[in-house]
Amino acid sequence: MARLFLAIASILGALSVAGGAFGAHALKGKLSDSALGSFETGVRYQMYHAIALLLVSLLIAQYPSVKGLVTTGWCFVAGVVLFSGSLYGLSLLQIKALGPVTPLGGAAFIAGWICLALASGKLV
Repeated sequence: MARLFLAIASILGALSVAGGAFGAHALKGKLSDSALGSFETGVRYQMYHAIALLLVSLLIAQYPSVKGLVTTGWCFVAGVVLFSGSLYGLSLLQIKALGPVTPLGGAAFIAGWICLALASGKLV
């Protein structure tokens, strides 16, 4: 699982950098300030959680028996897909139906951080 999360984290990080550059260069002036802000929020949270997932992959490699770490990783992946993905869809495609999805992604992020906190008691 550590290798899978490392690969996912690497891809999410690369896509975040590409998304940031795309937003700064290709979307500026083409989207409203609000839509561009939403896009940038999606990129920022994707990068935060790509880095977090990278760290989780390292923890799993070091402590493979701590099951809460795997749950943490999947929560972060789900959060990126739901939170950042919905913000991309809202800002780029104006798919208003994605609005209610964004908080679900935020909840997945929060759940991941809580799982990490709970797993931390098993690490030492």
